[in-house]
Amino acid sequence: MNILAIESSCDETSAAVLVNGQIRSNVVTTQLIHEAYGGVVPELASRAHQQMVLPVVDKALNDAKIAKKELQAIAFTRGPGLMGALIVGSSFAKAMALGLNIPLIEINHMQAHVLAHFIEDPRPAFPFLCLTVSGGHTQIVLVRDHLDMEIIGQTLDDAVGEAFDKSAKLLDLPYPGGPLVDKYAREGNPLAYEFPIPDVPGLDFSFSGIKTSILYFLQKQQKANPDFVQQNMTDICASIQHTLIRILLKKLTKAAAQTGIRDIAIAGGVSANSGLRTALAELGQQKGWQVYIPRFEYCTDNAAMIAIAAYYKFLRGEFADQTISPLARIDW
Repeated sequence: MNILAIESSCDETSAAVLVNGQIRSNVVTTQLIHEAYGGVVPELASRAHQQMVLPVVDKALNDAKIAKKELQAIAFTRGPGLMGALIVGSSFAKAMALGLNIPLIEINHMQAHVLAHFIEDPRPAFPFLCLTVSGGHTQIVLVRDHLDMEIIGQTLDDAVGEAFDKSAKLLDLPYPGGPLVDKYAREGNPLAYEFPIPDVPGLDFSFSGIKTSILYFLQKQQKANPDFVQQNMTDICASIQHTLIRILLKKLTKAAAQTGIRDIAIAGGVSANSGLRTALAELGQQKGWQVYIPRFEYCTDNAAMIAIAAYYKFLRGEFADQTISPLARIDW
């Protein structure tokens, strides 16, 4: 079974090849153009995907030593993501699958993040809980099987990744700011400054309030001392990161207690955060959990996770409809 997978949901153009359930290649190209704008510009992202999708797919096939004629299916990210960026990947995948007369597989981006845990050992046992955290999502997912998942908790407003990036922007750190907050936090005191923990019922999250409290805190401190941020960057970042991680793990602990599940995983771009990885590992030891933390390369957006998700869909024969009606037309 040879599957080509394409990921283009945001600002990474990625292609991977899976051979008999094993990742043979995983090529990721990051778009650096967005750094000048302090965030991802959708139109620029779409144009960059158009430029990179062909060479990235070509390199993935070459690295895997697989010819196009040897492919049995092509998978792509259907969503969620930036519409224009998704259209580039889906259009390329559909055209290639039609040209090769092979099945097409649609993949949910967030489901793929969870299934990244099945790329290599150790693999979680079912059922398990997965804290899926990224710039656009914050979810606690109950995973019963490879393709049987239920969101039992999620953010009511902003995602934790957005909270990291917004905090970095308030600190005048360059984009992408989340990893820089993590970097400075390693050298700071996480208890130097206290920020409120939102009181949200159930297993849901909220991060809009914490962003506002950080803004007001910085405004107050800088009014008294204009150099406050520069003089205390490490402690500020450590305190912000500590608070955001506390919010996440408080809900995750509650979910584990309610479900009785002791196999716990994290996924998504924010799962690359060193503070979260360390805190989860320590909490897992205290609670007696079996904790699963993916390699860094499988945390951020990549096509390998799309490929492994496609593998399980292929086994079940879950293919996309590629029918093109002869009556199809464009209405202007």
